[in-house]
Amino acid sequence: MTDRILILDFGSQVTQLIARRVRECGVYSEIRPFNIPDHEIVAFGAKAIILSGGPASVHEAFSPKISQKAFSLGIPILGICYGQQLMCDVLGGKVEPHDHREFGRAMVKVEQTCRLFDGVWKQGEEHQVWMSHGDRVVKLPEGFNVVATTPGAQFAAIADDKRRFYGVQFHPEVVHTPEGAQLIKNFVINLAGCKADWTMAAFRQSMIAKVRAQVGSKKVLCAVSGGVDSSVVAALLHEALGEQVLCIFINTGLLRENEPEQVEKLFHQHFKIPLIHIDASLLFMNRLAGVKDPEQKRKIIGQTFIEVFDQEAAQAGGADFLAQGTLYPDVIESMSYTGGPSVTIKSHHNVGGLPAHMKMALVEPLRELFKDEVRLLGRELGMPAEMVGRHPFPGPGLAIRIPGEITQEKVVMLRKADTIYIEEIRKAGLYDQIWQAFAVLLPVRTVGVMGDSRSYDFVCALRAVTSSDGMTADYYHFGHDFLSRVSNRIINEVQGINRMVYDITSKPPGTIEWE
Repeated sequence: MTDRILILDFGSQVTQLIARRVRECGVYSEIRPFNIPDHEIVAFGAKAIILSGGPASVHEAFSPKISQKAFSLGIPILGICYGQQLMCDVLGGKVEPHDHREFGRAMVKVEQTCRLFDGVWKQGEEHQVWMSHGDRVVKLPEGFNVVATTPGAQFAAIADDKRRFYGVQFHPEVVHTPEGAQLIKNFVINLAGCKADWTMAAFRQSMIAKVRAQVGSKKVLCAVSGGVDSSVVAALLHEALGEQVLCIFINTGLLRENEPEQVEKLFHQHFKIPLIHIDASLLFMNRLAGVKDPEQKRKIIGQTFIEVFDQEAAQAGGADFLAQGTLYPDVIESMSYTGGPSVTIKSHHNVGGLPAHMKMALVEPLRELFKDEVRLLGRELGMPAEMVGRHPFPGPGLAIRIPGEITQEKVVMLRKADTIYIEEIRKAGLYDQIWQAFAVLLPVRTVGVMGDSRSYDFVCALRAVTSSDGMTADYYHFGHDFLSRVSNRIINEVQGINRMVYDITSKPPGTIEWE
């Protein structure tokens, strides 16, 4: 059995990054809500536990707590920020609010060595870390020593080498703590003794076995959107189940340029996977006519999608299972402190959940993976590089990139502008450096002069962000020459657009698909 790390989530906005850092070590990790029952913690069979940060204060009423059970399992535990404070609170230490808060970069001084620091930090050295706390530990539990300090945190890092319990007030999971990933690797590999054997090849074989055990000889319907996630799901299921899988691709009329043709080519020519292609573009456009509210548009698209899918599924004879491309960030975001993962279909396919009459169980082979890991699996499955590396494109498609009312004229304009934008990004050799790029047709018109006549046309915005896993993002820094070239092409080649805006905003940590 593959070694596993359990991460208990106390509400930090960067908890998912802890899981990423652990997986980068070649070790499988899962995030669970802090209040899962003790018996589930035991049953998980973790080689070690990591307690995440969080916004609460341990000395406040109703703050997230944890029982002593985790500390009695004889396995290493690492507490990060709130996790460190909670560890001290549970084990007999003391935490208090403090007037001097620390947010952002700080320098820690290594006061003494400990096993967590082996080969990374030495006594007397100073290192940059990322702090985010208002409370502080004022009394250590028995058995702990102070191993690092900052001017604002006398217990910046604490250690009990005998029990292999460690606490850090800073965040080793973020890139602003340069050696943080090495500290996590030390904890996972050296202290917990985990084997670094979690690879895509191993995942592929284990997931094929799981899918076969779950489905047996029954039939599976797979909704294909044209994106990376659903295409990888289809390829994996086809390898596992063969003709038991029926893929349905619904053209909403809101897809990228030539996307339906690309999907058919991938399925029919490359993988030889049967695919039912339904052109429902007219139905979607009719139902979206006159609708301006973005959430209402998404619901209409989701409801229409599942309605068309349901009709085609019935004509195909139905099935016992529905496959979808749920990823690990979707699972985490659907968790609550009082509940568990949601079992509704992903919002980019259907925002309303599965209708009650669809008596199908879900098959979600990607629910343990992050976006970049899905791409690795796609390569492992032999998918073409141009498909595996495609930028994310949420199911509502061009509809969410047209604020306000959607018309066929606007869809055509935006699709052309978006195609030009992506073409120029590819020509410049920038496509693989950018996590997601797209054009937006703004709901405003401006007066201008084009040639010898006055124009009154739309404004187009260009957005591009960088990310490794879709958890955090920053805007991509295009040069002026590139922006000039793109804007000139769009204005000259797309009738109805006469102004360009480059969106230089960036999103805070969190899922960054722009909806």
